[in-house]
Amino acid sequence: MSSVQEMAPISVIIPCYRCASTIGRAVDSVFAQSLIPVEVVLIDDCSGDETLVALQELARIHVGRVKIVQMKENKGAASARNAGWAKATQPYVAFLDADDTWHPEKLRIQYDYMRNNPEVALCGHQCVWLRAGDTPPGLSESQHVIEIHASSLLFKNAFSTPAVMLRRDIPFRFQEGVRYLEDLLLWQQIAFAGLKVVRIESQLAYVHKPFYGAGGLSAQLWEMEHGELINLVVLYRAGSIGFPLYVAATLFSIIKFVKRSVVTTLRSSANLALSRDADTETRSRQEKNG
Repeated sequence: MSSVQEMAPISVIIPCYRCASTIGRAVDSVFAQSLIPVEVVLIDDCSGDETLVALQELARIHVGRVKIVQMKENKGAASARNAGWAKATQPYVAFLDADDTWHPEKLRIQYDYMRNNPEVALCGHQCVWLRAGDTPPGLSESQHVIEIHASSLLFKNAFSTPAVMLRRDIPFRFQEGVRYLEDLLLWQQIAFAGLKVVRIESQLAYVHKPFYGAGGLSAQLWEMEHGELINLVVLYRAGSIGFPLYVAATLFSIIKFVKRSVVTTLRSSANLALSRDADTETRSRQEKNG
């Protein structure tokens, strides 16, 4: 364990729901950082399985570094993150999901940038799907940083949640009880409030399943689309965007949804065909051996 001088004033927030098999990997990637955060807040979203036992074991291993928050009822990742945020004590907050991981230099790079640029409210970076057996991508010595403008977030989510670090004291939170695209709404609200949002063009976080069309919440494509459309309504009613921009963003979102649905359908058909071919080959071998 690193010394106190090597720790960063960061609270890492990880919502946990039935993740006993993956949470250890996620937390290991936090404590493998070259710059260790002061605290990790694990929120058990009323899992009802072995998840809480796994969290307690991690708290035992990382004594004094891991906090556990227990939700009284299951409310989804947004509410769980807010509960962890409320318990955070450090000036910077970073988010990680229970089935994702980080590059060992993630916190150092992100924290150094935010410390040297105090006007930045939210700093993200690139995130990559790391398949089983894949080698993590290399990291360049210098990181290119771009500013993310509010209007661009209407057409593309620039950040996966595990890529985001922000100032703890900003006056926004995830929308309580919302389970789809609530993270995007938060980024949009921050940006449309005039706060500075940037992205480091380095792949510093890894997801271990496709970004959409796979297991978990990302499998619910229509629910995600509905969440994105609701976000646009919220921004329009708040006066953050005008009617023409609202209409343009809505139409673009619907087109994007149709495209994703087609891709997911084709992927499922291809996987089904491969499975059938494998079954046919197995039966053929069995008949020859029989």
